[in-house]
Amino acid sequence: MTARAWAGLDPCVHCGFCLPACPTYEVTADESDSPRGRIVLMRALAAGRMPADDPALGLHLDRCLGCRACESVCPSGVVYGPSLEAARARIAEARGQPASLRLGLWILARPVRQRVLWSLARLARATRLPEALARGATRAANGAGPSEATLAPPALLALAMLASTRPSAGARRPPAARPARPSAAMALFRGCVMDGLFGHVHGATIRALAANGVAVREVAAQVCCGALAAHAGDAGAARALARRNVLAFDAAAPGLPVVTNSAGCGAMLKAYGEWLADDPLAERAHAFAARVRDVSEVLAERGPRPAAPLRLRVAYDAPCHLHHAQQVTEAPLALLAAIPELELVPLEGSDRCCGSAGIYSLLQPHLSLEVLEAKIAAIAAAAPDVVATGNPGCLMQIGAGTLLAGLDVELRHPVELLDRAYGG
Repeated sequence: MTARAWAGLDPCVHCGFCLPACPTYEVTADESDSPRGRIVLMRALAAGRMPADDPALGLHLDRCLGCRACESVCPSGVVYGPSLEAARARIAEARGQPASLRLGLWILARPVRQRVLWSLARLARATRLPEALARGATRAANGAGPSEATLAPPALLALAMLASTRPSAGARRPPAARPARPSAAMALFRGCVMDGLFGHVHGATIRALAANGVAVREVAAQVCCGALAAHAGDAGAARALARRNVLAFDAAAPGLPVVTNSAGCGAMLKAYGEWLADDPLAERAHAFAARVRDVSEVLAERGPRPAAPLRLRVAYDAPCHLHHAQQVTEAPLALLAAIPELELVPLEGSDRCCGSAGIYSLLQPHLSLEVLEAKIAAIAAAAPDVVATGNPGCLMQIGAGTLLAGLDVELRHPVELLDRAYGG
């Protein structure tokens, strides 16, 4: 994959159109923290002019969110994302990974370990202690903001993000829509973070699909998609997880479309053909990748069927790995537009990264918070009742930001709102 990944950088002519689109360059104003600057560094690495353990190389590539907004604005068609992952794999091999990151990837590698982690996280969430601690830390800072809170940024973000995963308390809803007669079947990709902390989104997904005639088949042997390992430079772990998923879905749901409600997972699953291009499973991986669809794509294509009114002001924030990596831009808006009386309010910079980027917010908490500030300011200006976004990391990061800023706004996946309009 490495040679093909480096080839994605070939069209770059250093024009600079990518600079205003880069969230980290906007914060640091350092050319080496821009896509153009990072491409210079990655080309030097690929050509052997810069060693993989060079501190400057690691610093500036570690700071990259991997949001791929640069790809959307590039007039030359540079494919940046795979090159970043290939470079990070070389860096990780040369310098190793922090113990905390190795532990996290070890947990995600096996479902039984994940279940222990998510059970403890849900237990902590149920006590509401994480929320109380996060709010208390920002209040103690006399309203100066998250960056001046009394807790260290990694702890503050972790607590606020966990607090923001809580399911909706629920409101009075109309009777549930009668499920349509199934006319299609799809296999559900559950993922790890989404399944562990956002199981309610899976429930909403299954009900909304059923209301639109889609029966969901479960695949018990599936594992983490591998995106977090790929972003961290652990290419071997990412490929191992990809192989297990291809085999699991081919065995339990041969030929069926695979639906996901996580933008990050969807982008990774759709890239399995590239990740396993040199593997004995290459042909099956390409076929699997072609079957993957985001839930918003599925529902938008099917109508969706009429729903009851929801009198809500909703701002849609586009997850980077749905908008930029998968180029799915209209389907989530069509899903929300299908709900009568729902007012879709514009959100400035809705296509800009929130600073989550998988585990980035915990590895680069200061920069993550600085990137998040612009998003929270835009939400405060739009004053919605709900911010809708289709990725667990974004739900947690933006939820953490609104909690720490004291904003009274609900964070929901778009499919949750459609499910609410169907009666939940």
